Amino acid sequence: MSESHKSLTRRTLLAGLPLLVAGCGMAPDGFEGWGPGGFGRYGAISDGNITIPPLDLTTVDPALLRRQVAWNGRQKPGSIVVNIPQRHLYMVLDEGRAMRYSVGVGRAEALNFRGSAIVGRKEKWPRWTPTATMMAAMPRYRPYAGGLAGGLDNPLGARALYLYRDGRDTYFRLHGTNEPDSIGHAVSSGCIRLFNHDIVDLYERVPVGTQVTVVQG
Repeated sequence: MSESHKSLTRRTLLAGLPLLVAGCGMAPDGFEGWGPGGFGRYGAISDGNITIPPLDLTTVDPALLRRQVAWNGRQKPGSIVVNIPQRHLYMVLDEGRAMRYSVGVGRAEALNFRGSAIVGRKEKWPRWTPTATMMAAMPRYRPYAGGLAGGLDNPLGARALYLYRDGRDTYFRLHGTNEPDSIGHAVSSGCIRLFNHDIVDLYERVPVGTQVTVVQG
């Protein structure tokens, strides 16, 4: 490539940067959601007979999207750390790295669990049944006392990872959501919710038996 062509390429790139910043913002290091059209790994996902719609990145803070980050915790690669105060979930990778996901946490349920557990089972498009406590607090859930089949309208979203301790279900879940605007916040109910795109990504990385640590502060 000639020096004049290199110079032209650099000038073209620099000229385009203000448009990129104005349109979507610069992608941070390790950012996992960047791609043509602003969707990247947050585009539509065909998942059997259900299509997960693309995440509208024009309404989402880029800081909430998954990305690789440095990791210096004591947990081994392959394990999960959920930091409730940070509203982040970390999937520990090799070589001092982790995949970081943003989460929404239930105001009650998420604060009632801490310490270690394992992923005891996994479900795609899980069935949801509200607890008696949830129905008492939110009467609109009472029609679903018998359970709600999996689908886009299901509060558990596209996937669920069920945490077990000493061989028993803790009723604490890592799951998707049908309310993407709840990510990064403490919400009225639920355990640990992720964007549907992120729980699908995490589901594929996590086998049954994965160690999980929940940090409350």
